[in-house]
Amino acid sequence: MQRAETKARVRALQLLYAWDVTGRPSLRVVIASVAGIYGKPPAPPDRGADLAALGIAGVAEFDQLVASAAEHWRLERVGIVERNILRLALAEIAEGTTPSRVVIDEAVKLAQWFAGAKAPGFVNGVLDAAARQLDAL
Repeated sequence: MQRAETKARVRALQLLYAWDVTGRPSLRVVIASVAGIYGKPPAPPDRGADLAALGIAGVAEFDQLVASAAEHWRLERVGIVERNILRLALAEIAEGTTPSRVVIDEAVKLAQWFAGAKAPGFVNGVLDAAARQLDAL
């Protein structure tokens, strides 16, 4: 059984992924589309949608952090799932309500579930470097 926080992160990742692959429409459009696939959206408050909104709002800053923290990797080469896991985690680190180590551990878990075999190590390394740049570790 997943904790509520983990479920919210999974939902946020789904929303960020859908937002990214559909040409970055408004989050409201993405939420409606995802609700059409899975049924009605969760009742407010929707922590997953809130996290996705934070990721979208800071996408330029988070992508720049990923680009500088991912040594020898251009952002375009980072897989779409991994890129959105990183955005989500950086949004949560920037929010500052959850300890950075917990956020990184949860991001690695998302990478284990939804990305390739090498993704968890990549996500861990990039987030560790980015969190250090932000003085969050």
